[in-house]
Amino acid sequence: MSLIDVILPLAIRDVYTYSLAVSGECPERGARVVVGARVVVPLGTKEAIGIVAGMHEGAIEEGISVREVIRVIDEQPFVTPDQIWLWRWISGYYMCKIGQVMDAALHKHVLQGSVPPKTRLLPENPTFALSTLSATQQHALEQIREWWKSKDVCLLHGVTSSGKTEVYTHLIAKALQSGKQVLYLVPEIALTTQLTDRLERVFGEAVLVYHSRLTNKARAVAYHTMRSTVQPLLVVGARSAVFLPYQNLGLVIVDEEHEPNYKQSDPAPRYHARSVAIMLAIRQHAKVLLGTATPSIETYHNTQIGKYGLVSLTERFAGLQLPQIDLIDLKYQYHRKEMYGHFADPLVDHIRYTLEQGKQVILFQNRRGYAPVLQCTKCAKPPRCLNCDVPLTLHQRMRLLSCHYCGYSISQPASCPQCGGEMKALGLGTERIEEEVAKLFPEARVARMDLDSVKGKGAYQHIIDSFAAHEVDILIGTQMVSKGLHFDDVALVAVLNADGMLHQADYRATERAFCMLEQVAGRAGRKGQQGRVLIQTFDPTHPVFVQLQSHDYLALYSEQVAERKQFAFPPFRHFIIITLRHSRMDRLDVASRVLHQQLSQVFGTRVSAVIKPAISRVKNQFVRVIRLSIEKTANITQAKQILAQQIEYVLSLPDTKGTIITPDVDP
Repeated sequence: MSLIDVILPLAIRDVYTYSLAVSGECPERGARVVVGARVVVPLGTKEAIGIVAGMHEGAIEEGISVREVIRVIDEQPFVTPDQIWLWRWISGYYMCKIGQVMDAALHKHVLQGSVPPKTRLLPENPTFALSTLSATQQHALEQIREWWKSKDVCLLHGVTSSGKTEVYTHLIAKALQSGKQVLYLVPEIALTTQLTDRLERVFGEAVLVYHSRLTNKARAVAYHTMRSTVQPLLVVGARSAVFLPYQNLGLVIVDEEHEPNYKQSDPAPRYHARSVAIMLAIRQHAKVLLGTATPSIETYHNTQIGKYGLVSLTERFAGLQLPQIDLIDLKYQYHRKEMYGHFADPLVDHIRYTLEQGKQVILFQNRRGYAPVLQCTKCAKPPRCLNCDVPLTLHQRMRLLSCHYCGYSISQPASCPQCGGEMKALGLGTERIEEEVAKLFPEARVARMDLDSVKGKGAYQHIIDSFAAHEVDILIGTQMVSKGLHFDDVALVAVLNADGMLHQADYRATERAFCMLEQVAGRAGRKGQQGRVLIQTFDPTHPVFVQLQSHDYLALYSEQVAERKQFAFPPFRHFIIITLRHSRMDRLDVASRVLHQQLSQVFGTRVSAVIKPAISRVKNQFVRVIRLSIEKTANITQAKQILAQQIEYVLSLPDTKGTIITPDVDP
């Protein structure tokens, strides 16, 4: 009997086996079935579209029923062999079902539809209007090409405004002229618009944009365009762009490679787009360039052990100076009562001076809303989320208290619901900064950029365009303002309170704080005179601020890599975080205790204790965490297989029914 293995976008098992009525043919159309084609198959009482992963002849065991394929959609592969290979790699490495990968890779409108591709043909031997590189940039370009003779991956470590994008465009032009396709990854969808405008001025119709916020039709057109051609194209997109059907890939650029947004956190597959892009490039014999001003510790470590090449751009383009970074000691300012709300006197003076000079200001606070906590002055109890173990965040403009985990919200109470006491806002969010700025600088034109202010279609781009056109004097924002944006007239960047980024229970906290602050500082002084950065902090002697003031990434790296080696953290060990969730505490306790016991018998001290996280209930589910640490010299594939077996065992127990266990590889 002819059997086919079909991948369905489900998390139950990897493949589903179906039969063909006629050997090798579909009963309805008589078409030959090929690997990678879409087929319609029965699934319970419904029909589903799947992808053919393999074909084989075999006998069915007695008593086992195999259902027949209903219909073949494609005569040619809809999914390329390289895509299926990549899906299998992601499934194995990140410990998820291949159907979950398929679900992430193929949007349902792409899977179901048949949209004509858009023709995007470049002329033979195309020429592009490239800018002239400086001698430093040209040298970096030549170094990258030299590294690629021996390494597939190279890191371009260039300070902010050093002209990395210009180096990228020359490499892209060479790849397109050689008839190759290019993937240009950015960490956030919002960054694609400004970048795409810049690239389209050079590469025109060769640019194709792909990300999850495109319309259903646009996503389908992009997919079918890539599927139907080996012609040279430049794909610009966020992490989901790694799933397109590249057939002639020559170059992959991962811009701002350090960004945490490249890691998918939920739902599965919990993949890192940088790692997936590298595997895709290796599969298609393409070269990879990672670019950033602040490399991740793991990436820079790979350059130091000889795994990746390394090229550095240590100066800003056109002789511009890196911004001057100064610290404002909030302890001193509060003691002398020299504060206006959350603004120290020196910061107010610098903002006023900057505005008088006709220049622009960016104010950075990586927390949206008005205040993170609304607390009673009498009983000290804040209103809390009913579904999550967190206080509700105050959004004063909407008069709402909201949970940023589950979306639960209530109207802002006039008094304490518990005792009737007066309510006081504690902490600082972008909305509160906006209110204080309006009082301090009533003549200034102010805009706010965070998740609350950019919800409408085109809202993000409108803010960017307004600021670029000098219709806004002061831009207040979260991390959305910290990267990838270029404004000529920003003379001052201020960080209202940097300490919150440092005091987190995460071994990456210092690294991420440095990266974010260095990136946001890099928005200042990108044209003309040297920019100025002011950082308000209660701890001005913290090493990360000393490193920032001298823009000394290498000092940060040396300190962090020594610390991680001492405590056996990545990049010296593999980490797998196992999260257990259940709506019932008793069943969660049983599941976490049994899993810990089972893993400890195999892995010993590589297994942490069962951890109750700071936020121990999310969306009405209690949460526990176990961390598995595996040596780099160990067989990580075998370790994952053992872990998967133990998870399956725990889930089979009657006392753990309903428990959700999710491993996160390389968290």
